[in-house]
Amino acid sequence: MAFIKDIGEHLGQEVEFKGWAYNFRSSGKIFFLQLRDGSGRVQVVYSNSSIPENEWNALQTLRIESSVIVRGKVKIDTRSPSGFELDGVSFSIVQLAEEDYPISKKEHGPDFLLDERHLWLRSERQWAILRVRNTIINSTYTRLNENGFVKFDTPILTPTSCEGTTELFEMDYFDEGGKAYLAQSGQLYLEAGIMSFGRAFDFGPVFRAEKSKTRRHLTEFWMMDAEAAFVEHEENMKIQEELIVRIVKDVLEKNASELKILERDIEPLKKVLAPFVRLTHAQAIEKLRELGSDIGDRDDLGADDETLLTQQFDRPIFIEKYPAEVKAFYMKRDPNTPNLALNNDLLAPEGYGEIRMINRLAP
Repeated sequence: MAFIKDIGEHLGQEVEFKGWAYNFRSSGKIFFLQLRDGSGRVQVVYSNSSIPENEWNALQTLRIESSVIVRGKVKIDTRSPSGFELDGVSFSIVQLAEEDYPISKKEHGPDFLLDERHLWLRSERQWAILRVRNTIINSTYTRLNENGFVKFDTPILTPTSCEGTTELFEMDYFDEGGKAYLAQSGQLYLEAGIMSFGRAFDFGPVFRAEKSKTRRHLTEFWMMDAEAAFVEHEENMKIQEELIVRIVKDVLEKNASELKILERDIEPLKKVLAPFVRLTHAQAIEKLRELGSDIGDRDDLGADDETLLTQQFDRPIFIEKYPAEVKAFYMKRDPNTPNLALNNDLLAPEGYGEIRMINRLAP
């Protein structure tokens, strides 16, 4: 079975693709079919003189999102996003779609699109987003495995909160079991796991019962947590740095077409290289005050502070060595400055905020 993503391998040959009609138009005796198969998209051009009459008539009945089988000769087309086009020689409909496909070319609001999420996934932009996400996931697994981390699945139902910083989704856990909660993080289970594996990570759904519509507050999302034993402060940051660089590198190499669909400026991504910027908490506070913030000496960085700070640099920033009194008890103290914690927050450039991955040191 051939896939559109490999169309360049069939130049000058006849090839058969199976997929869905995501758009089409007719110009008298010429029919232009936009086909997608999940791996990519291509235009198929039919002439009423190049295919049997019954197949030409079938084309006239076509509806958006009908499943079809096409055959054609591959040729170069510089105007096409893929660089190729098919001269159609045969066509058949597997299943004719319903007449009224609900998602049209006009603008739709987010509420409508979320109600039609199962169909919205077929759109070019959503397709591109999820393919980039797939690369990020695979890159994360690959790099962490290379670095000695073991994938460790943590429970989704838990008996209590992770850190008590967010609201929990509560549910009845059988008659005699009392209450259970949807997990906020796999952190505590990973901390147990590293006593067996040394280095462990999980990647799965987590839940926050906070009503919000900001990009920083999601009800459900997938999060990667990693924990490691016998890893000191500098190595901790090195692991994070290498992981982020690897992810961005893989996305740039494997998702060039998807990034183009998303209209993503890739120049900032090309600058995500080691070494990252490093600032102590005190240096960050000083810098922020110079930029007009009224942040206090022992304050954590808020969203506005993170945005302001990351606008000053073209690569991620480590904020390290916070005052120990404002950090969690498990943060190791700096032996050279005991009033400081050997922790770090990693801030993404362009104002996207904090990336949490590996922030804890186990004895």
